[in-house]
Amino acid sequence: MKKATFLAGLLTVLVASVLVVLESGKDSAIVNAASRIKVFSAEKGTYVMSDEVVKTKEEWKKILTPEQFHVLREKGTERAFTGKYATSHEHGVYRCAGCGLDLFRSEDKFESGTGWPSFTAPIAKENVKTEVDRSWFTTRTEVLCRRCGGHLGHVFNDGPKPTGLRYCMNSAALQFVATK
Repeated sequence: MKKATFLAGLLTVLVASVLVVLESGKDSAIVNAASRIKVFSAEKGTYVMSDEVVKTKEEWKKILTPEQFHVLREKGTERAFTGKYATSHEHGVYRCAGCGLDLFRSEDKFESGTGWPSFTAPIAKENVKTEVDRSWFTTRTEVLCRRCGGHLGHVFNDGPKPTGLRYCMNSAALQFVATK
């Protein structure tokens, strides 16, 4: 009985120590192993390994415009029909305005009539992540950049074929790169 109690206590201390290291942001094998992710690169046409991007609030404020910061880091939403990509028809790739990760292709963009750029699918499922969003007295599916965690918008089940999905994004969260 005493040995089991001792081992349980030792395990608790070990787990608590790991959590402290993870939250402190200090370099460690555990933190570094968790920060490598597989994402799709449109430029290379294949999957590549990338580091997650982690910055402080102050660092984000230095590199983002106030509107980008509000949308990407504070989960804001730009007003409908005000974003520069809502009606854009140029050929290219839409990247995260925070970290530059490829997110959507112009081929998957469609006119949803909502006032926000809408896509039927991300460039690769690994490049975005989703979370349940229960704000504003409703339940929605929030879409985030997989590399930096920036808020991009929401995905809804009212899109056209072939996916039936509408990835409704904020222009302020995106950076467009034209391709040939």
